[in-house]
Amino acid sequence: MSETPGKQQNTAAFYGQAVASFSVAMAATALGIFKLHADAWVRGFLAIAVLYLVTSSFTLAKVIRDRQDGNRTGGRMYDPFEKL
Repeated sequence: MSETPGKQQNTAAFYGQAVASFSVAMAATALGIFKLHADAWVRGFLAIAVLYLVTSSFTLAKVIRDRQDGNRTGGRMYDPFEKL
């Protein structure tokens, strides 16, 4: 008997926990940078570094997800003009 695995859906609680965790981490980091006893340019540099780290983390997560989705479909790439 062959069972095809369906796409796993996350629960609303898991989604809420992930959003809350991300929000708390960003707020704590922003507060830490704001309260840091350093010049404004040092705090600005750290703030930009954190934003760069966050955006690159989202990009990496998307790339990994897309690669896994591609492997699930037999390696078939998305073609936007397929039906034309």
